[in-house]
Amino acid sequence: MHERSLGNRLFGIANGTVLILVAAVMVIPFIYIVLISFATEQEVLAKSFMLFPTKFSLAGYRYILSTPILLHSLWVTIGVTVVGTLVNLLMTVLMAYPLARKELYGRRLILLLVTFTMVFSAGIVPTFLIVKGLHLTNTYWALIIPSAISAFNLIIIKNFFQQLPDGLEESAKIDGCNDLGILLRIVLPLSMPAIATFALFYAVNHWNTFLNAILYINDSRKWPIQVLLRQIVILTEKGLSDMSEAPPPPSKIINMAVIVFSTVPILAFYPFLQKHFAKGVLLGSVKG
Repeated sequence: MHERSLGNRLFGIANGTVLILVAAVMVIPFIYIVLISFATEQEVLAKSFMLFPTKFSLAGYRYILSTPILLHSLWVTIGVTVVGTLVNLLMTVLMAYPLARKELYGRRLILLLVTFTMVFSAGIVPTFLIVKGLHLTNTYWALIIPSAISAFNLIIIKNFFQQLPDGLEESAKIDGCNDLGILLRIVLPLSMPAIATFALFYAVNHWNTFLNAILYINDSRKWPIQVLLRQIVILTEKGLSDMSEAPPPPSKIINMAVIVFSTVPILAFYPFLQKHFAKGVLLGSVKG
């Protein structure tokens, strides 16, 4: 008994040490980026590598925020993220719930087609032609409609719905609920951990949208924040400052400030979804 207890303690210490090291590998680079984004121009130019600045400056953020269309671009990204996430959840849930019903006619064929898209995708050119044919180019819907449903997320949510006890739906039917009522009153309230988890995944995907914006959006006034920040970085590295009224600090400071500015807003939502997210990662567990 004593040896087993000692072994458990050693395993706990080793496990905790490994987790701390893994966490440090992920957190330290981000802390470094945040610190360098507040460094002064003199320190960045004088030192090739700097772990912790001796003086702090807001020059990088001041330069970014002086860009006239930055706030408009930020609101574009927020709008696309909110609307896109709602569309994602609506389309995914409305497709996953019927596929979770074993009595659905053609269910296996539909699941086969969904799985097929996970292995073979149409590619950029055919997708662009479809978006152009639907007259979605240069509209915000071009950033939402092509990614309305993720096949992987759809299958996971479908499996989560299947784990719900059949007795709940049968009881609801006896009480007079139709399929829509069962979905809204029974299935969705019990599936909030899964819904919150994939809402976060969808929101992060929309917040980081980049390639679709470059392909489908030609008007710079409709650029999301990621594309605009990329343009600021490119112009700064080329020695141009047309997008800002302030003189640019060193490109390294701007690059770090851009990363922080584009990352912190979406990170702020994690604490609000942490409770549901912790439960949502256990999607494979038996739910009773």
